[in-house]
Amino acid sequence: MAEGNLTSMLEFILLGFSDLPNLREFLFAIFLVSYMSILIGNGLIILITKVDAGLQTPMYFFLGNFSFLEICYTSVTLPRMLTNLWTKKRNISFLGCSLQLCFLLILGNSECFLLGAMAYDRYVAICKPLYYPVIMNQKMCLQLLIGSWITGIPVQIALTYQIFSLPFCGSNKLNHIFCDIPPLLRLACGDTSKNEFSVYADAVLFAMVPFLLIVGSYVKIIVTILKLPSGTGRYKAFSTCSSHLIVVGLFYGSGIITYLRPKSSSSAGTDKVFSLFYSIVTPVFNPLIYSLRNKDVIAALRNLLTK
Repeated sequence: MAEGNLTSMLEFILLGFSDLPNLREFLFAIFLVSYMSILIGNGLIILITKVDAGLQTPMYFFLGNFSFLEICYTSVTLPRMLTNLWTKKRNISFLGCSLQLCFLLILGNSECFLLGAMAYDRYVAICKPLYYPVIMNQKMCLQLLIGSWITGIPVQIALTYQIFSLPFCGSNKLNHIFCDIPPLLRLACGDTSKNEFSVYADAVLFAMVPFLLIVGSYVKIIVTILKLPSGTGRYKAFSTCSSHLIVVGLFYGSGIITYLRPKSSSSAGTDKVFSLFYSIVTPVFNPLIYSLRNKDVIAALRNLLTK
C-alpha cells in the first residue's frame, strides 16, 4: 500500500479530453492553430509596438508587454496539451506538475496587475490629460511593469508549496487539461479547508484587488467621458478603452468563475471549459481585439506589411 502511495505521488495522469477519443485529431488541430495564432498575433503586436514610431506611448508599451505575457502564459500549458494529444501519453511528473502550477499562478497574477496598470494609464490619459506626460513618464511605466511582474511571486510560490504538501494517497488521475488548483484539491486526502481558504485569500488579494482598481478607474473614466461636450470626443475617448474592457471581461469572467465558485457547484467539465477561456481564448483574441478596434494598430500593421 505504501509503495502504491509513493507511486501516485511521483506523477499525475492528466486525463484532459480522454473521454473524447474520436475528437483527438480535431482537438489537436484546433489547439495547434490556436497556439500558432497566439504566437503570430501577439508577436506582431510586440513587433509593431517596438518598431513603429507612432506607437511609442505608455499605452502601447503596456500592450506590447501584455502580449509577451500572453505568449508566456499559454506556453506553460498549450505545448504540453498538444504533446499529450499527439502521443496519447498523459503522465506528468510531480515536480513538473508543481512547476506548471507555480508558473501559471505567477503569470496569472502578473496579468491581473498588468491589466490594472493599463486601466490606470487610460484613467490618467482621459481624466488628467494635461498631466499625462508628467505622470506616465518612462520611470513610472517601468515601475508599474516591474511591479506587475514581481508582485506576489513569493506568495504564489508559497501557495504552490502548500498545495503540493498535501497527501495525495488515492488516485493520481487529474481530471483536467493542465495542473490547476481545483482538480488537485479534489485528489488530496483529508481536510483541505485551510488550503481552500488560502486559495480564496490569494484570489481576493491578487486578483480582486486589481479588478476593483480597474472598476474604480473606469467609473471615473465614464464619468469624465459623459461630461465631454462633443459626441465625437466621447466616442473617441471610449474607443481607446473598449478593447481593454473586453480583454478584462474575458479574463476575469472565466477566472472568477473557476476560482471563486463554491466547491459544491464545481465540476470537472465546467472547470475545463472556463480554463480554456482564460488560458487560450483570451490570448487568441487579444491581438484581434486590439487590432480590429484600434486605427493606430491597423495603420502600423499595414506599414509593417508594406515594408
